Amino acid sequence: QLQLQESGGGLVQPGESLRLSCAASRFSLGAFAIGWYRQAPGKEREAVSCLNSRDGYTHYTDSVKGRFTISRDNARNTMYLQMNNLKPEDTAVYFCAAEAYGLGARTTCRSGTSDFRGEYWGQGTQVTVSS
Repeated sequence: QLQLQESGGGLVQPGESLRLSCAASRFSLGAFAIGWYRQAPGKEREAVSCLNSRDGYTHYTDSVKGRFTISRDNARNTMYLQMNNLKPEDTAVYFCAAEAYGLGARTTCRSGTSDFRGEYWGQGTQVTVSS
């Protein structure tokens, strides 16, 4: 039932910043753990970050630690990915995703980004970092 829509991608030079947004509709984002994935041409989809606010877990893949920040604003029903000091290697299609907290049988995003399993997905937004 949850629907997600990304925005904010674009073309930037190395060292610049972008903030991606993901608007949720039809259901409250507060009932979900959230995450961001990316996929570069010829590469497998990679989990960039996840945030489990119910249990207090936040993780980032090593290549973006210190540069990217995941956040949410439940009042606006929106999630964000702030990307600073962008590098050409960050070029990819970025997807937002959500996983329902459920009844507590599974703790998502507990040990790392690989623990997160997106159940609902946006369509993706292109981020290109080039000089």
